Amino acid sequence: MILSRKNSAISSSPTLAIDAKFKAMKEQGKDVISFGVGEPDFDTPQNVKQAGIDAINQGWTKYTPTRGFLKLQYVIAAQLMRDDRMVYDEGNIVVSNGTKHSLTNAFMAILNPGDEVIIPAPYWVSYPEIVKIADGTPVIVQTSEANDFKITAAEFENSITANTKAIIINSPCNPTGAVYTLEELESLANVAKKHKIFAISDEVYGQFIYNDVKHATIAKFIPYETIIVSGVSKSHAMTGWRIGYTASTAEIAQIIENIQSHTTSNASSISQAAAIEAFRRSSLGSVEQMRTEFNRRRLYLVDAINKISGISCKAPDGAFYLWVNVKGLLGNTYYGSTIANSYELCESLLENAGIALVPGECFGVPGYVRWSYAASMENIEKGVERLTTFVTHGEKTFVAHI
Repeated sequence: MILSRKNSAISSSPTLAIDAKFKAMKEQGKDVISFGVGEPDFDTPQNVKQAGIDAINQGWTKYTPTRGFLKLQYVIAAQLMRDDRMVYDEGNIVVSNGTKHSLTNAFMAILNPGDEVIIPAPYWVSYPEIVKIADGTPVIVQTSEANDFKITAAEFENSITANTKAIIINSPCNPTGAVYTLEELESLANVAKKHKIFAISDEVYGQFIYNDVKHATIAKFIPYETIIVSGVSKSHAMTGWRIGYTASTAEIAQIIENIQSHTTSNASSISQAAAIEAFRRSSLGSVEQMRTEFNRRRLYLVDAINKISGISCKAPDGAFYLWVNVKGLLGNTYYGSTIANSYELCESLLENAGIALVPGECFGVPGYVRWSYAASMENIEKGVERLTTFVTHGEKTFVAHI
């Protein structure tokens, strides 16, 4: 029997595949440390967990409106006003089962077969596949390290065709940690408006920005053409709770609601109750504690990485990833194998040094690796030590941890 050609062509998530291999090695008793998956190592804040417990005890265990509890929509709108001075109400918000689900809903709401979506590279691994699921065509646009891997207005405009329907703006960016300035977003918005193109603004890391850099959204300039996508997975260490949302025009929100009503119905009622607490002002302290700790790790790791011969990285302005240039290691031989690309490097590092990183090929840009510092400082220090030993000594003197 012939199965779905479209969905048979969808690849699995490489970051989850790497995490699965890491966990399998861990279960075998091998001493391995993961810096691969973008999951905060903090626990969900106690007040948020308690809100979920209270919801269970109070019987919040039934279907909810497809768009989510009205109270949750209100607190999401309040945060958008507080953070970006953007005005949304319940007619614009749809709560879904995580940010991936929200992105899928957004693309399904705007795309028709053959529509193209511009995706700046490096990109989050799921973007191209989600676009394909929604019958769109991903168009990958390479960006430059000189511009912190942010797409410019000229690069955007030069990539537009008669079929271009949308562009993805991910700020702060996974995997680079780059943050677009208000001025950069305005220039991109001018191009989008000129060509009548949607902007999908993935802002799930928006709470984790460092130094004096400010969070900004392209919706400031093209509110009717922008679909904001975010959630609580990263900001409140709630990856397992599965709560994401879209903020868009009422027309798009209605289409998303219609789609969701026939697929997943509503997000978990218990998770929604916890998310209401997460979005309240009273939870900002927990977010700030995480941001402060991520910043401490960021500063340590950037300094440590740049001291290792053959690799380098820029200090990211947001998220919790380092985008590490490893081109200086390619072509070298480690443990009897010559490393041709960053994928082979990551395989060797996992097998021979006991650290799991994600190769740049997964994000559309070879010659780099992504290092998540959503891990304890103890493990980060061990990881740096293992990487340093791997690079400087190789097989002759390195005692394998596994």
